[in-house]
Amino acid sequence: MVKRARGTTRPGQRPRIQRTTARPATPVSPVPSRPLALTPEEEARAAELEAKIVAEERAAAEAQRRSRDRGRRSAEAASESTIRASALPLSVRAADEYQYVVRDVRRITVIGGGLIAFVIALWAVMQATGTAI
Repeated sequence: MVKRARGTTRPGQRPRIQRTTARPATPVSPVPSRPLALTPEEEARAAELEAKIVAEERAAAEAQRRSRDRGRRSAEAASESTIRASALPLSVRAADEYQYVVRDVRRITVIGGGLIAFVIALWAVMQATGTAI
């Protein structure tokens, strides 16, 4: 194993930065300091912004309350519909519940039929032109 010499770097590492000047003891602030008191225009603007924020918070709370109430009403309606649906015959309930299955089987049939028709058409074109893959 090779011994490393002092001051060398490994591949992929940057060499140490050689500083020629000392760092300043205190950081220099480029932004001038502002007075602690606000002007009347700034106070009016702050009051306007605060009123706007409070109004937005109230509107958000109201919307949340309405959506919560709407959720409660829909849950109550769903429980009532399940009670009513249990009185229906099984064939009527199955017809309503499995509509998506009928739709999916219809889509599968259409896509499969289209693919078979495409293969037959491709075969007919190949037979008519005398080409082979």
